[in-house]
Amino acid sequence: MSLLTLEALGPQRIACLTEETTEWLYLLGEERRIVGISGYTVRPRRAREEKPKISAFLSAKIDQIVALQPDCVFGFSDLQADIAAELIRKGIQITVFNQRSVAEIFSMMFQVAAMVGQAEKGLALMRDMQDQLQAIQLAAAGLPRRPRVYFEEWDEPHISAIRWVSELMGLAGGDDCFPELALEPMGKQRIIADGSEIVRRNPDIIIGSWCGKKFRPEKVAAREGWQDVKAVKNGQLFEIKSANILQPGPAALTDGVVQLHRIVMDWSKAHG
Repeated sequence: MSLLTLEALGPQRIACLTEETTEWLYLLGEERRIVGISGYTVRPRRAREEKPKISAFLSAKIDQIVALQPDCVFGFSDLQADIAAELIRKGIQITVFNQRSVAEIFSMMFQVAAMVGQAEKGLALMRDMQDQLQAIQLAAAGLPRRPRVYFEEWDEPHISAIRWVSELMGLAGGDDCFPELALEPMGKQRIIADGSEIVRRNPDIIIGSWCGKKFRPEKVAAREGWQDVKAVKNGQLFEIKSANILQPGPAALTDGVVQLHRIVMDWSKAHG
């Protein structure tokens, strides 16, 4: 019997039900292992051209996934529990991550890197990301005043920032208007039923990232009673695309936080 090489010990055929593991595998140079991706994948752009789309977020093409004969499927969160259960019953190995914080995102990325034999490369890439986060945090520490930021993940009903977004907001120099809700892992637990509470907390900046739906600042500004909110009065309403901030992987730790920091620094120059 011949011994397996170390590279052959990890999964060789991986189906990714969400975007962040796809982007991370490409960054690790291990895209050859990917046999299927989420239909919502936009990072990296070439993945959409190279890989078959086998899932949405809450649904998946189970028969197509089985036909691809993956030796591992990567999923994310309790929202994909039913997909995971169905695949397990089909005899498919599945790993479902449930990262909600910046630290947990780094942990997920290390686990994936180790599984594909790229632990050292993964650590090097993560160190670069941590260095950038530290540089942003240092720059933000010099701000004369930190803006209050309302991050809206969905508009009807209002859903505030998930934990990793709230943490990145803090690193970037802003203070989350709803830090207590950021600790809640489920979107339904972060619903703000009474919009007047957002008005009462009077954010300096409003950032929308409506889970793939285009952010409409004029619609936000026209909400009843919002005319005197500082962010509305000063025209401080911005969009960060969901793919850049609501993907709990490399995108949020690089492009997403940079965009948050730029918005905060521009506000500070004008209003600090």
